[in-house]
Amino acid sequence: MDPIGKSIRKLSGGDFEKRFEALIQDVLRDGRIQAFLTENKDVTRDQVERHLSDLFQYKKEWDNCDHCPGLDLCPNLMKGYQPSLSMQREDIQISYHPCQLKRRADERKRQASFIKSLYIPKEIVAVTFDDIDEDNESRIEAIAKAMQFSHETVPGETGRGLYITGSFGVGKTYLMGAVSNALAEREIESMIIYTPDFFRELKQGINDGTYQDKLDMVKRAPVLILDDIGAETMSAWVRDDILGALLQYRMMEKLPTVFTSNYDMNELEAHLSYTNRGGVENIEELKAKRIMERIRHLNEEVTMTGENKRRF
Repeated sequence: MDPIGKSIRKLSGGDFEKRFEALIQDVLRDGRIQAFLTENKDVTRDQVERHLSDLFQYKKEWDNCDHCPGLDLCPNLMKGYQPSLSMQREDIQISYHPCQLKRRADERKRQASFIKSLYIPKEIVAVTFDDIDEDNESRIEAIAKAMQFSHETVPGETGRGLYITGSFGVGKTYLMGAVSNALAEREIESMIIYTPDFFRELKQGINDGTYQDKLDMVKRAPVLILDDIGAETMSAWVRDDILGALLQYRMMEKLPTVFTSNYDMNELEAHLSYTNRGGVENIEELKAKRIMERIRHLNEEVTMTGENKRRF
């Protein structure tokens, strides 16, 4: 933006009054300034001259807005803000308000503050339901169930959630990103976690003393999304001390939990029954059944099919 000072310095040669008048007339020809002066009929020529710098800045910044290059390239003095004129007693005042692009960007940041994620790609956390293809019947059903959950769930009321099952790459995690954003629009906090990496982190937390804090953070999330459960190598400690404790707390507090898995519920129960302890494989069907009773009781199983949409 060329400051008014540069324009005035150009007048320091001959014909100062003539050039100064031309600058005033250029400012007064601006449609928005004309509308302001029409609304404020008492504004005098002297007031215009005294506030010429503000009027020049107002005109220049609205010229920038009329040819907006986007928020990141905004050349205005305050990036993302548009000027307004008003009268304060006998003075012309210029003030600023965020433009539509700035408001949208701020709203996205505000919504993002309601979403926490662990080991989930940033592009997943940015997904909305508008981004998801409804290319087969099972995807339509899964999307509909996910939307209904996102629009209706209230942490602390029923604790009911979803169990989205389907083969590798059909879009289960992608759908969970949309769920998180829809919840954020309702100002409901959610946490979406890639489960295998989280379980590994908790094991490391035993050594560095962070285990309990990390587990508490997750189990108290208003809405918890455990992505890809069953992809981890199961141990009795993970099943009973982590998953069992986490689900028990959330069931008692009526906090909704959503799962995604390549396994259906019956297959996950079989997976949970096989644990590895000291290199020896054990079959513990009863303990697996107890975990699955909690999951089945509070989560509706929804199958999602389709082509593998992941790219390598």
